[in-house]
Amino acid sequence: MKQLFLIALFSLSLFAQETHKLTMGMGPYLQTQPYKGVDTIILPSPFFYYNNALFYVKWTRVGAYFYGSKSDDFSWGLSLTAQPRIYGYKASDSSFLSGMQERKNSIEAGVALSLQKEKLFVDMMLLTDVLHKNDAWIAQTELGYALTFGKWQLYPSLLLTYQSAAFTDYYYGVKSTEATPTRAQYSAQSGLQIGAQTYIQYPLTKKLSTLINLHAEKLSSSATASPLTDEKYIYSGLFSLIYTFE
Repeated sequence: MKQLFLIALFSLSLFAQETHKLTMGMGPYLQTQPYKGVDTIILPSPFFYYNNALFYVKWTRVGAYFYGSKSDDFSWGLSLTAQPRIYGYKASDSSFLSGMQERKNSIEAGVALSLQKEKLFVDMMLLTDVLHKNDAWIAQTELGYALTFGKWQLYPSLLLTYQSAAFTDYYYGVKSTEATPTRAQYSAQSGLQIGAQTYIQYPLTKKLSTLINLHAEKLSSSATASPLTDEKYIYSGLFSLIYTFE
């Protein structure tokens, strides 16, 4: 069940427009793992989207607006937001990780600023670990643009995620008690993770559509230098049928 939340990590702004419609869906999701010997995740993925002037649900991220303004050509809003952080591993995930302590998932919460000017949208978040699993914080900015080609709708975007030293060291560091002759002790530093993605939507009927997500994320240099990783990128994808309730 906890793996279902992995799909939330790369889906923070599927639609920029304010809407009072509820969208629900389901489909297969896959994600590669950067850790040595850990298999790609493949699982069924639920999808929910709702956004109005008071609160929103964007996949498994939720939020409540407390200040903002909306006009025909420009809108912005500040919100309190929270999302699960599903990262890490268990020692049983691969033979190379044997002897490592589990790195656990958590919940991040903080403040988000959303901006929209016509088809351009920006989403910025400052989040901290509220369950004190890693006592870390991250800052993320997403810049995207809505495109239309006939019936096709695309939402390409770029993502920049600054991860504090506590975050990177928790998920990629190796403690002295975990070190082995083939796995050196390692203290990871803060770093910048860069990503790009696009959502592709095509209507089948007035309410039923197909939705595809393609996503690539380049790990920070501190993460790729870890003895636990053998990949520089995390790739993920989603294919879903979504239904919009009026």
